[in-house]
Amino acid sequence: MFSDTFLAAFYQKNAGSITVSAEQASSFAKDIANDFNPIHNPEHKRFCVPGDLLFALSLGQYGLREKMSFSFEGMVGKAVNLKFPESTDTGFELYDDNDKHYLNVSVEGKTHHGDADIEAFIRSYVAFSGLNFLEVLVPLMAEHQMMINPVRPLVIYDSMSFELESFDIGTPELVLDKTEFDINGKRGDLKLYFDILNNGNKVGTGFKTLILSGLRPFNQEQMDSLVAGYVATQQAA
Repeated sequence: MFSDTFLAAFYQKNAGSITVSAEQASSFAKDIANDFNPIHNPEHKRFCVPGDLLFALSLGQYGLREKMSFSFEGMVGKAVNLKFPESTDTGFELYDDNDKHYLNVSVEGKTHHGDADIEAFIRSYVAFSGLNFLEVLVPLMAEHQMMINPVRPLVIYDSMSFELESFDIGTPELVLDKTEFDINGKRGDLKLYFDILNNGNKVGTGFKTLILSGLRPFNQEQMDSLVAGYVATQQAA
């Protein structure tokens, strides 16, 4: 289970399962994904392992498939024993010792197990994710004049899907194509569509869905303060 890749620094093997410490989860979020969502800080009351790390571990275990869809069913807390069962032709689920399910993955097509290609794909995807807040969310909230709670900001990673035309992805780059932002009261569902490029040529497409909770009327002063705090944390890491 799991080849000896850069992911080895972000989990421990534990008798047929793996665990991710709060420190490892936070390190992956900040150092690999450039993600400074406070919910990934070890001391946060609602701490959870980044969805991007669960995504990365899934690729590390099962390989890269031509079509993959990831649906998050729950937030993984500190030092949860995660089970990675045998994959089937249609997919797999991640769950813990109490049979609580956290991630459902649907797959289609051929499988690729090249460690270098998988690492390149993981790094490119999480780098794209790391840009979501400042480069995508903040401008969209300003455009729609709605914002998350500046005191307890909560943005949840709901799902992601992608489709590759081939595994000849080189050093891929994910580029935002378009967005869809549906607001219903205090909840916002944001879908980010992206293209996967290799040397400027499209080799795949995908989308990511985020849930924004506790929406309220946009306040520029509060948003400026939220962004300043985010940037300060980013620069201090």
